[in-house]
Amino acid sequence: IRNEKELNHNANKGLKIAVDLCEEIKARHPKVTHADLYQLAGVVAVEVTGGPTIDFVPGRLDSLDSPEEGRLPDANGDANHLREVFYRMGLSDKDIVALSGGHTLVW
Repeated sequence: IRNEKELNHNANKGLKIAVDLCEEIKARHPKVTHADLYQLAGVVAVEVTGGPTIDFVPGRLDSLDSPEEGRLPDANGDANHLREVFYRMGLSDKDIVALSGGHTLVW
């Protein structure tokens, strides 16, 4: 989501503030990849909200390519929309509930 094209996807609306905060850290620690930084931010978010401790293993590589828009659900979509998007990825209703609940913590 560090690429402007991906940041402008409908599913990523509202993430600019988080990306900008990560960029401040990236500027001070240029050897850390964006991929690792975003992953670490997720790990910390889960822990500070009372979730489980998640092992963080650095080493992810950044990509200059952005995925096509439409791979993630629209934030305003209903349950059927979530199923349409995530079923094609092989996820179950239980998986969808876990993903949706996790995102609720951030919003």
